Parts: sequence; C-alpha cells; structure tokens
Amino acid sequence: MSKIVGIGASVFDTLYNIPSYPTEDTKMCATGSKVAGGGPVATGLVAARKLGEDTAYIGVLSDDNGGKYLKADFIKYGVNTDLIEIKSGYRTFQSVLWLCADTATRTCVFDRGDLPPLKLNEAQINAIKNAELLMVDGNELSAAVEAARIARENGVKVLYDCGGLYEGVEKLLALTDIMIPSEEFAIGHTGADTVEAAAQKLYRMYNPEIVVVTQGKKGGILFDGQKITEYPIYPAVVVDSNGSGDVFHGAFAAAICKGYDFVKCCHFSSAVSGLKCTGVGARESVPDFETVKKYLKENGYEL
Repeated sequence: MSKIVGIGASVFDTLYNIPSYPTEDTKMCATGSKVAGGGPVATGLVAARKLGEDTAYIGVLSDDNGGKYLKADFIKYGVNTDLIEIKSGYRTFQSVLWLCADTATRTCVFDRGDLPPLKLNEAQINAIKNAELLMVDGNELSAAVEAARIARENGVKVLYDCGGLYEGVEKLLALTDIMIPSEEFAIGHTGADTVEAAAQKLYRMYNPEIVVVTQGKKGGILFDGQKITEYPIYPAVVVDSNGSGDVFHGAFAAAICKGYDFVKCCHFSSAVSGLKCTGVGARESVPDFETVKKYLKENGYEL
C-alpha cells in the first residue's frame, strides 16, 4: 500500500513558451512547446514520489490520447496506477498554458472534459484506509469528501490543496488536517482583509491542525492556533513557474511522511518549489531529496 494517496484533477497540459503576452487578434511565434501531465494533486503525487515517498493516484481517466498519456506519465515517475479506472468514449481534462518569459508568469485556459465523476470502489477505499496521508484539491469533490471521512475514521491525515473556490468546498475544509490555501483562496473564502487574518479565520472556522498560506514570490505564513510564522521563498532563477504550487503541496506531503514539524515542512516545500522553477516542466524539474537538502544547507537552513 502507498503512504500517500491522492484524489483530484489529472490534466493533459500543452505548454507554449512565449517572449511576452501577445496583443489580441495577432499571431506570435512560440519559442518552444511541449505536452505534460498536470493537475494539483496529480503533480503533487509525482513530486512526493520523486522525493522518496510511495504514492498512488485514485481517479478516472479516459482511453483517449490524453488519458493514455496521463497514465503513462504516472508510470514514468513511479506513481502507482492500480487505483485508476479507465473509461471509454470520454474527453480528457486538458489545458493550454502560456509561459511568459518577460514576466515569469503563466496563463492557463482549460477544458474539464466530460469524464464521469469518481465513485470510490473497495480497492480505493482500502488504499485510503491504509495510507498515511490523503491529498485532495477540491476536484472530484463528492469522492474527495467521502475519502476524507474515511481517512479521518482511520487515523489518516488529510492534506487539502485549496486553490479553486469551488461550490461546496466547506464540506472538504471541515475534514482537513493540513490546510494549504493560496492567498487568493484564503482571502476569497473568508472575506478577511489580510492574509494573517484569513489564516486565523480559517483555523477558527474548520479547526485543522495547521493552516499554511502560500503567497507565491513572497513565501508564505503558517498559523498553528497560537502564532503566525513566516517562511521564505528560496532564491531561484525562474524558468518555468507552472505547477510550482502543486509541487509545494506534494513536497509538504512528503515532508509530513518524513516526520518533519510544520515549520520545517514549509521550508522544505518552499525549497523544492523554488528548485522546480529553475527547469522547464512541473514534474520533470522536481529535484530529488538529496538535492533539496544540499540546496537548503547552501542557503542557511539545515533539515
């Protein structure tokens, strides 16, 4: 059984490198392009696997070209695919991303496809019961809520990558142990004026073990019910920021399984995310564990 199992979006990405954002109704020649596997939990599972933890994806994929690619990509990186159901005649969740050189940002347009929702089977339920940590991202919400309940009943930690402000997410938030929202989600969901107030409000509303708010280029904060602690962003020459948040969450899951405290988890995850941004590709650029340890030590932080 895998230590970390995940339920969420698995996305077939097409990425274009562009020098700057084009003017509307014009043409532009990309400097490069590639296809890749994406999705918050899906990429997080790959990151955790590359950092040395056993991971498995629980979900539904199509047998179209996109779905075949996504399953093969999991296999390539060592993520267990035994808990994936393959459905015929459906369209894969896919996206097109522009990776802009002059702003070091990315813009995404996506199509969710038409795959039927995940319904947990016996094998998937057993995998959740026997894991150490369940990762969710708000996609496949009904199955994710059911899985979180099962996890809670069996002493399995639930880590929620809170990115999208989806309808009904409060049901999942209420079953979360490790809550990691973006700054946009935290403020948007709570209506708070500051990120610090948002973190405290999320903690009061849902009573997780920890709230960690990611703030992109500013690093982020964590709130443990007692105090706010800041964590830094680590220095990196950004080549491709796409998927950096997904990688942060996967690294955090790996760090939890390695037994780190929450502050150390934040530093570790920030370093992994920073290193990932130095290469092209959300998954292929995730470093291994020894590289992260060395990078942190070079920047004054010992694991």
